[in-house]
Amino acid sequence: MDINVDLKTRCHVNTNEEGDRFVGIKADTTDAVVYFPVGYQLPEDRRMLRQDILHLFQVLSEFTESNNRVLQMKKFEAPQSVDFPITAYLEVINYYMTNGYYMEKEPVYQTADRGNIDWAKTFRRNPAMIQKDLTPVYTQYTVRKSTPNSNKEITRIHKYCVYESFNKLGWLFTPDMPDSPDGDIDITRSVAILRDKLGSTNNDTLKALFKAMIEVLKYIDEKPSEKQFFFGTDYFEHVWEKLIDKVFGIKNKDDYFPRSRWLLTGRSNRAGVKEKYPLEPDTIMIHGDKVYVLDAKYYRFGITGNPNHLPDASSINKQITYGEYIAQQQKAPENCIFNAFLMPYNAHPSDDDRVFDFDGTFENIGMAVGDWKDQSAPYERIMGILVDTRFLMTHYTGSPKNHIAALAQSIEQAFAENDGLLPKSNDSSE
Repeated sequence: MDINVDLKTRCHVNTNEEGDRFVGIKADTTDAVVYFPVGYQLPEDRRMLRQDILHLFQVLSEFTESNNRVLQMKKFEAPQSVDFPITAYLEVINYYMTNGYYMEKEPVYQTADRGNIDWAKTFRRNPAMIQKDLTPVYTQYTVRKSTPNSNKEITRIHKYCVYESFNKLGWLFTPDMPDSPDGDIDITRSVAILRDKLGSTNNDTLKALFKAMIEVLKYIDEKPSEKQFFFGTDYFEHVWEKLIDKVFGIKNKDDYFPRSRWLLTGRSNRAGVKEKYPLEPDTIMIHGDKVYVLDAKYYRFGITGNPNHLPDASSINKQITYGEYIAQQQKAPENCIFNAFLMPYNAHPSDDDRVFDFDGTFENIGMAVGDWKDQSAPYERIMGILVDTRFLMTHYTGSPKNHIAALAQSIEQAFAENDGLLPKSNDSSE
């Protein structure tokens, strides 16, 4: 792989169209491409871009399960599971760039009947036999263990893992490659050595390193003939939903689920009650005494402006149902319940790619209504809110209070802005 290629040329922001939905990284021995989600604005600064790539990997690691990380292959082919341990590879690289190759720095101790005795540790760890004159006698000691061969072996394993990690992901950090290792290693034996070392250390940094090295070696052992590797998902809509819920949602939203059931008669031979799965809103946000029902929609409207890329009737009607349920069951005042679709967009695109005449983190583009309702209650009007993709992905940790307040203000302001869109009561509906 040419590690001197400009980092930005290896980045692609997808359109979420058929064939362009993958978010993550695809790479082989000759090239690598990082795929960002729709609406993401890539920074110009190389250092910031590198941080964004690493942050993308972090988001994918946190918000996707292994069964979501599947690449859709050609028609009639089975999906290919993606289990590349990218976090382990990055851990190996980070340790090397901070500390160099692993070298034994802490003395290793063991219990033995002879050796280089550490008396302080012996007194604490080993029981003594007390003689008649009250003199303690030790039959076992804590001794300093000299393990130069083992230590050199772990360093050799580390060099092997470092080279493997840089060969796949080093282009993210530097154009320089570390020296190639001296020959191959016995992976099974190396994993056993690392596990033994892992059990004898109390250093959290080294524990993380040894665990990462084990994951790297296991991956190499399982994928000996594969030159390509993948990490990511074709289903970033699930990540979008989880990000929205992480930033804006309450933890326990079960009370806001509209439930339903079948009441069966004896004539069906199945008399009794059969509960059905409840409708589950994506996110319930609380701000002050107000409830906001949020539906995270990873749709393309934010980059196309095409009305065909907006939520459909079934989504609109479900949101209204959520609002009605909360009003009736939670006894919340109707004027304190709000509805919104949250869709991705790029707040700072290039002039050629600009679709809208605004650039805020949260922007209103209109509202959805159900013709079977008179829109008298606020929750019967679902606000369309665009959310800057990069902002959401880089602000999902920490305190969300300010973000919740800003989104609440945007949704409520949208009601005033969109009031003129409603037909007058004496207007005929087309």
